[in-house]
Amino acid sequence: MTMKIAYQGVSGAYSHIAARRLFPGQEYIACDTFEKAMSLVHEKQIDLAVIPVENSNAGRVADVHFLLPKSGLYIVGEYFLRIEHQLWGLPGSRLENIETAYSHPQALAQCSEFLKKNCIMPVARIDTAKSCSDIIRENDVKQAAVASQLAGEIYGLQKLASNIENAANNTTRFLIMSPQKEIPEYDGGKYITSFIFHAKNIPAALYKALGGFATNGINITKLESYLLDGKFVSAQFYVEIEAHPAQQAYKNAFEELAFFSQEVNILGTYLANPYRDL
Repeated sequence: MTMKIAYQGVSGAYSHIAARRLFPGQEYIACDTFEKAMSLVHEKQIDLAVIPVENSNAGRVADVHFLLPKSGLYIVGEYFLRIEHQLWGLPGSRLENIETAYSHPQALAQCSEFLKKNCIMPVARIDTAKSCSDIIRENDVKQAAVASQLAGEIYGLQKLASNIENAANNTTRFLIMSPQKEIPEYDGGKYITSFIFHAKNIPAALYKALGGFATNGINITKLESYLLDGKFVSAQFYVEIEAHPAQQAYKNAFEELAFFSQEVNILGTYLANPYRDL
C-alpha cells in the first residue's frame, strides 16, 4: 500500500528530497506550512510528515519547536540531508548579469559568501523551490533562484553555478512525525529521546531538573529554551538525550525531573541516525 508523506514547500524543496530518500516510491504531499503538514498527519489524512528542525550553519528552523508540542504527533525517526545549493536562471541568462537571487532566508544565508562575491542581492522568498517559479513568472534574465538540483530540473531552468553554499558540510536535520507513538525495542544501540518540559519558577529549578541526567550518566545533546505566552518569567525547554525508556538510568532521571517541572511532554524515542557519528 502506498504511503502518503507530507512536507512543507513545493516540488523540488529540500523537504521533498528528504521525503523521497526516506520513503522511495511513495506519494508526497506538498503543504504551504509546517502546521498544515502536521495537521494532516494528526487528522490521519496523511501517514507521516517530514519536518526540518535545524541546519548545521543556519541553526534551528523558526516556529517548528513551538509547533511540536501542539501537533499531537510523535517523533519516530530522524534524517540528515546534505544541502547542495545551485544558482538557477532563465534559459539564456548568464552569471555575470545576475543582480538578484530569490530563495528562502536560510538558503540565502547559507550562500552569503558566493552572493556577496558576485555582487548579487539576496531577496527572501517563502521557499527555495517556489523561488524557481517566481523567476519564471517575472521573466527577467537578471534574476536567479537558489534551490536544489531537483527544483531546477523540475522548472526547466539553466544552472549558473553549482554548490554555492558557504560550508561543504551544510546539512539539515529532519524529523519524521507520526500520529502513533512508536518506541523501538531497546537492543543496546544508541537512541534519542526528545521531550519538552516547563521548569517550576523557583531558584535553581533548571539546574536541579537536569541534574538527574548528569548523575545517571545520560548525555544531553540538545537544550533550547523559548518563552511561553509572551511572558518573560515563564520558559519552556526542548531537550534531546541519548537514552531509551527501557534503561533504568532513563527512569531515574525522569523521576528527578518531575520534582522540578510543572509539565513533561515526551515527544518520542527513536534510533539515532548514523550521521551523528561521522
